[in-house]
Amino acid sequence: MARSATRLAAMTESAPYRVLARKYRPQRFDQLIGQDAMVQTLGNAIRRGRLAHAFLMTGVRGVGKTSTARLIAKALNCIGEDGQGGPTIDPCGVCEPCKAIAEGRHIDVVEMDAASHTGVDDVREIIEAVRYAAVSARYKIYIIDEVHMLSKNAFNALLKTLEEPPAHVKFLFATTEVNKVPITVLSRCQRFDLRRISAELLAQHFAHVVEAEEVAAEPEALALIARAAEGSARDGLSILDQAIAHAGAEASGVSAAQVREMLGLSDRGAVRRLFALLLSGDAPAVLAALAEQHVLGVEPAALFRGLLEAVHGITRAKAGGVPDPAQSVEERQALDAWAGKLGHATLHRLWQLLLKGLSEVETTAMPMEAAEMALLRVVHASSLPDPGELLRRLQSGEPMPALDAAPPVAPAAGGSGPSASVVAVAPAPPVVRAPESFAALVEAVSGRHAHLAQQLHDYASVIRYAPPELELCPRRPIDGHVAKALDDIAPIGWKVVMSDQPGAPTLREQELAAKADEDRAIRESPVVAAVFAAFPGAELIEDDQRSIA
Repeated sequence: MARSATRLAAMTESAPYRVLARKYRPQRFDQLIGQDAMVQTLGNAIRRGRLAHAFLMTGVRGVGKTSTARLIAKALNCIGEDGQGGPTIDPCGVCEPCKAIAEGRHIDVVEMDAASHTGVDDVREIIEAVRYAAVSARYKIYIIDEVHMLSKNAFNALLKTLEEPPAHVKFLFATTEVNKVPITVLSRCQRFDLRRISAELLAQHFAHVVEAEEVAAEPEALALIARAAEGSARDGLSILDQAIAHAGAEASGVSAAQVREMLGLSDRGAVRRLFALLLSGDAPAVLAALAEQHVLGVEPAALFRGLLEAVHGITRAKAGGVPDPAQSVEERQALDAWAGKLGHATLHRLWQLLLKGLSEVETTAMPMEAAEMALLRVVHASSLPDPGELLRRLQSGEPMPALDAAPPVAPAAGGSGPSASVVAVAPAPPVVRAPESFAALVEAVSGRHAHLAQQLHDYASVIRYAPPELELCPRRPIDGHVAKALDDIAPIGWKVVMSDQPGAPTLREQELAAKADEDRAIRESPVVAAVFAAFPGAELIEDDQRSIA
């Protein structure tokens, strides 16, 4: 046993563990995830011999900027397996330059971290070295990571060399904050914006990684890790490495429950149950569900983000958006069901309430208390009708929500005191009234049919407004069934006639005319007229308040 332990220790010392982010760093261009446009551009440039002297890679962390720079270095210096090859978009990976560059030991490929070499003296060393030809490679290549960290003097010292470097020198820059790179440097580089990697592509990549590592993992677990990575392959591989270690020797491998526990995420099923309780207005149950998640270690901010994701998913489903591939079948079915029941106004109100709640939770010293108050605010708001519904009730004479609970009562004739019998007074049948003007009608329509209301506002010239009859002269085609939409607002059996007879100006034309009159009145006022006389080049501009510039 002692001998086995010694052998294991020797193996551990000779082959130290490499984290997944390093082990699965791209070694070929076809291994770069989600950067097809950049690879195509580079490939065409290499094949046609149109190579720039300086490249700038920018993008969020972990999308492959430094890896791309090393791949470009290999592509430019590869000599092929037979030693006779030239620059290629598919470096062989077996020739000495390719292997030396991949291992970071090639004498002609110099990597510099600008975060620790920010001064002009560091750049002066590069300027002095570029005069000499490459020792063994085709090109001498300088890879400067986080180039935005260079000082202003260092950038200025590099400019002339960067603009006219020797033919044997190439510069490769990488940065996460391209806005901090001087425009004089940007104009001398060929820029590539590396895209943030989608969660779907990351989940597929992680599936290949766990397969190569011979580790089992649930697809939902990989989707959670891909979401948490926020477009960064390196961050995702680091989280996956941690998840594999967290799972240990369990036969089931990496599970979604373990990933949620590790990342402090709320179970999406729990989020959906909480969302259902919010819609039902069950305040005690909402507080109990929040407390349960808190005991499980879920941060209130994470819970609010989950609720916001649910509202966003419902709104996308209602708008006919493409489903998120990372969602489970149960989640998609639940979101589709809610999308069929909730209106756009309700969803937008929920989004604003939850977004405000998240802001309060993240900034307060008492996040749990802030979470309870924010959720109770959502509970009470869920029972209120939206503004369009309130307007419809007002116009139709229906009672408001506060009057629905108890009908008014009146004492019986001759009765008094506690023994008097009471009878319920039946509410009078609601009287449906149409809006008094066409403008009021359009305002009412906007609550339920915003697109139609906009067309009526901009294109409809009114010939006759006598509810339930309405005669219009459309300046442009008006979509939809106008009469049906009007009956949704005031069900009085509307009869809408489209005519080619001239009518009154449209509401938009009336507003423009009123604005023109207002501008004319302002210009003709003595004070403003004096200002324009003193300053001939002045203009009347409109802001939150009228001002003269």
